[in-house]
Order: sequence, then C-alpha cells, then structure tokens
Amino acid sequence: MIWRGKMFQIASYETFQDGQIIFEDGSNGDWIYVVEEGEVEISKNVGGQKIVVEILKEGDIFGEMAYIDKSPRSARATAKGTAMVGIIDRSFFDAEFNKISADFQKIIKTVAFRLRKSTQRSVEAEKGKGA
Repeated sequence: MIWRGKMFQIASYETFQDGQIIFEDGSNGDWIYVVEEGEVEISKNVGGQKIVVEILKEGDIFGEMAYIDKSPRSARATAKGTAMVGIIDRSFFDAEFNKISADFQKIIKTVAFRLRKSTQRSVEAEKGKGA
C-alpha cells in the first residue's frame, strides 16, 4: 500500500545496505518506518528456515504492529539492495493515535493482534510445505 504525500512527519532517514538488518524479530517496537527508496524484506526464521513474509517497496509502512500493540517485533526487516527508510516521528504518531477514541484504539489494537496471529500461522504453514 503506497502512502505518498505528506501524511507523516519523518523524524529522520536512514540508509541501509543490501542484507543489513533494520530490526530483529523479537526486538522492541519503538518506531514505525516507511520505505522511501529501495526494498525491505520482512522475514521470519522458523526452525532454522527463513520464510519471506513480504517484500516492501517505496511508500510501504512497516513496524506498525509492534508499535500499536506494544508487543515485540514479529519478524525481521532487512534491506534488499540499498534502501532508505524514514522513521516516523513518535510524538506525531502518538498525538494522532491519541485523537482516536478509546473504542477505536481498541479495535485497531485487536486488528494488529489478529494480523500478528494470522502471519504466524501463515509462516508456520509455509514452513510445513518446505519440510
């Protein structure tokens, strides 16, 4: 999903080289990212087998689930080729999120939790195919 335009305030930009890890599975989800240039691979290691969940392109957002549901990251993000990512300003996102009613915040958190569970089931099913 492409989010071109000035929807987010970017706190900083970072450039990663091919294969460089942006964040690890299980790490704290303190930031949300947007791919500015290049591609980012989202993958999970299950039983020693790497499962690619998705390849993100320019304009795609990632890292949002851990930020929203305050759980550890559910996958690894790695640069494919040279990739520049914007880090969405935390105070801006917090202020925008807090404008939403508590009921809708709960709905968004529930969707993030279900997406996390669904992704895990998909990864495990994919691993079963490769076994």
